[in-house]
Amino acid sequence: MIERYVDHRPIPELAVHLGLEEEESPATAGTDLVWLGRIDEEKAPHIAVRAAQILGRRIRIVGPVFDEAYVRRHERLFSADHVKWIGELGGPAKTAAIADASVFVYTYARPYVEAGAAVFGESLRAGTPMAALTWREGTCAHAALCDETGAVAVVDAREEDETAARSLADAIEKAECLDHRHVQAIGMQRFDPARHFEAMAARSC
Repeated sequence: MIERYVDHRPIPELAVHLGLEEEESPATAGTDLVWLGRIDEEKAPHIAVRAAQILGRRIRIVGPVFDEAYVRRHERLFSADHVKWIGELGGPAKTAAIADASVFVYTYARPYVEAGAAVFGESLRAGTPMAALTWREGTCAHAALCDETGAVAVVDAREEDETAARSLADAIEKAECLDHRHVQAIGMQRFDPARHFEAMAARSC
């Protein structure tokens, strides 16, 4: 991943995920777990699926399949009864998928470096607490979440996937105890769309 950044020379950009005068729907406590992102080795959704299985919970997988070979390698997990494949969503349907979940489950692979994930702001503004798996301290999950909005499982990268899944399952249980309305209030303050608009408008072209 670091090599990709070097090759593509990325520049920092601001992004706004609500239109002008649009508002988030009131937070509600959902039922199933949700995982959202591109489905490939780097994002490692199979660990989220296993964590849900450990807890006896249903999980919805939202996003496009980028790596069919990866899906086939974890076919037994991905085809289990507790997994519901949603496919790629955008706009209000994507927002609803997040808002209707009890916990947003966030994963990535050991060597992957997440430069910044918009899903943290999206989930917290929707009032959905997060359970995040990380392989080191100081990640974007640590920057985005606090004890009132989610739980972060930090697992030694030398550990097996099963150990990671069990640690993530513990984080899911902790996150599920959080109040969705309070999560949304914090999310709207920390990831305030109006402040993002103002910051963008103040920048020179």
